Amino acid sequence: MLKIQNLCVSYSSRQVLTNINLEINKGEIVALLGPNGSGKSTLLRSISGILSPGHGNIRIAGQFINTLRAAERARWISVVPQNAPLPPAFTAWETVLLGRTPYINFLGQISARDENVARCALEKVDALNLADRCMGELSGGEQQRVLLARALAQSAPILLLDEPTTYLDLQHQLSLLNLVHKLAQEEELTVVIALHDLNLAARYADRIALLVDGHLKAWGTVKQVLRAELIADAYRWPVQVIDHPFMDTPLILPDILN
Repeated sequence: MLKIQNLCVSYSSRQVLTNINLEINKGEIVALLGPNGSGKSTLLRSISGILSPGHGNIRIAGQFINTLRAAERARWISVVPQNAPLPPAFTAWETVLLGRTPYINFLGQISARDENVARCALEKVDALNLADRCMGELSGGEQQRVLLARALAQSAPILLLDEPTTYLDLQHQLSLLNLVHKLAQEEELTVVIALHDLNLAARYADRIALLVDGHLKAWGTVKQVLRAELIADAYRWPVQVIDHPFMDTPLILPDILN
């Protein structure tokens, strides 16, 4: 579904990503991990087509992303960005309907199908009760759920999420990630998600890409990547990695006494 080859991205004269190579399958959840400034958000923006690579290429289902028009990319890729500016006077309903933009005709007419898809997206993220409220009135967590609904309303086969759990309480963190996991399994949605919480990545990801200073330090299954020596070296802090007491995943414990 998604293939990244020898990707290099620079800002001004500073290289932010260097020779990134990833192949991501349909229905797979890939977590991007790494300390602040490691290039996670840059990689997501490159996949979405917002940033052009200085070298290398990105292909979606065999098509080079730089050959697709913006509307075509929007039918392939939906994005839940980090700290997205939102029109405060828009209602949640109007915001989610923006996700249908790639499908609306040149007259800008909203169809019954568009409305049905938007309503289903709000229901999926448990935010239908927010439909008539203005975005400026919502909490950070509520806004994040509406942004996810907007992305789901695009009906795109690839979903990119940039630290989507930042403003969510524990209940809504788990609800969101359970929903993403369900969509990946049942609808073969391909998900790339930047996370800070290593244990959430261990629980929900199929594979993990560990980025450090713009380089792909490790790439593989959860157990291949979430190893004590790799994590400690990447985050410059000692950790213990033990077996989770009731799930077949590693549990990462930072050494708080260091």
